[in-house]
Parts: sequence; structure tokens; C-alpha cells
Amino acid sequence: MKSRQEIKALAKEAMAQQRGTCILILLLVGLAGGVGGLFSLVPIIGWLATIAVEFVLIVLVVNGGGAFIRIFKREPVEVTDPFKEIQVNFFRKVGGMFWMMLWIWIWSLLLIIPGIIKCLAYSMTPYILADCPNVPAKEALKLSMRMTDGHKGKLFVLGLSWIGWVLLSGLTFGILALVFTGPYMATTHAGFYIELRDQAIASGKIQASELA
Repeated sequence: MKSRQEIKALAKEAMAQQRGTCILILLLVGLAGGVGGLFSLVPIIGWLATIAVEFVLIVLVVNGGGAFIRIFKREPVEVTDPFKEIQVNFFRKVGGMFWMMLWIWIWSLLLIIPGIIKCLAYSMTPYILADCPNVPAKEALKLSMRMTDGHKGKLFVLGLSWIGWVLLSGLTFGILALVFTGPYMATTHAGFYIELRDQAIASGKIQASELA
């Protein structure tokens, strides 16, 4: 498996080739989340609309992960791809993400450290939901646990490696986050998924047929 530094270097190169697309995908997904927040200000009808928007936003997060997988692989991606694919396996993606969040919440009740460990273990779930359309929602969580087995420390260190960029982004009032840090992080995490997936298959932890 490639090192964290190698994956980040490849991600930076891949991101640079489609920087505008990366920025706009993150911007549009963020705006979709903002729309949901506005609806919440309106009683009853607005609250129902907010729930609907949240469901769509969850699917957009999954689809965005799929887009960044393709960006890491140097495949052409359109800004509208995550939106055009909203209706594809909609309830499977929503179900898979809610299943993941439920278990993270359950483990978080056992104090912070178990919650963090399970967050790392389940972190590949959205990428599996995006990359492997025939994998059932609940199975995506199990596959993520097997992919990250023995690699959660690397994922934790990867998360820590962004602290400096996040602080710099804060000093620029989020501008750096939009034009560089966000796309860089999204492409890198997608690259980690590819590496973990391929490593799990090569080591026999996962059979390629399980990913369909």
C-alpha cells in the first residue's frame, strides 16, 4: 500500500488537473446544505422540507465521494455528476449512511475513544456506497470495517495531518478551504479508499466479487 505522503502527492496532482470541478462540486454541495438550513426557519412545512433536503444532501455527499474517486483516478468528471446521479440507488445510499451514523452514535455513548475508533472503521462506507452500486447498504459498513482493519492508525494520522491546513483556512475566512484545502482533502481521502480497497483484495480480506 502506498504511504500517506505518496497518496497525498498523487491527490494533489489529480486535483490540480480538475481544480475548477473540485471547487464547484464542494461549493454546490455546501450551498445545498445551506438551503436546508433556510427551510428550517419555516414552521412545519419548512421542517418537512428540511428533512427532504437532508436526505438529498446525504446522497450528494456519497455521490461527491464517488466523483472524487474518479478525480483521483484521473478520469474526467463533470460538476453536475453528483446531482445527475441523485436518483440512482437513492434509498440505498440514505439507508447506508443512516446505518453508519446510528452505529457511530451507539459507540459514542461508550465514551469518545470508542466513537473515534468506529468513525475510522466506518469511514469507507460512503465511498463503498458510491463505488460499488450492488453492495447492500448494511454490507457496506461491514466491508468498510474489513478494509480499515489494521489501517485505522494511518487514517487517524491522516486526519491529524490536516490540522495545519484547517487552521490556515480559518485565517483566510474559509477561502483557502474552498480553493485548495477542501478539494485536496476530498481527493486524498478518495485515494485512501482506493488504496485500502485494493489492499484488502490483495490480502484476501475482501473478495473482488463482494464489491460486485
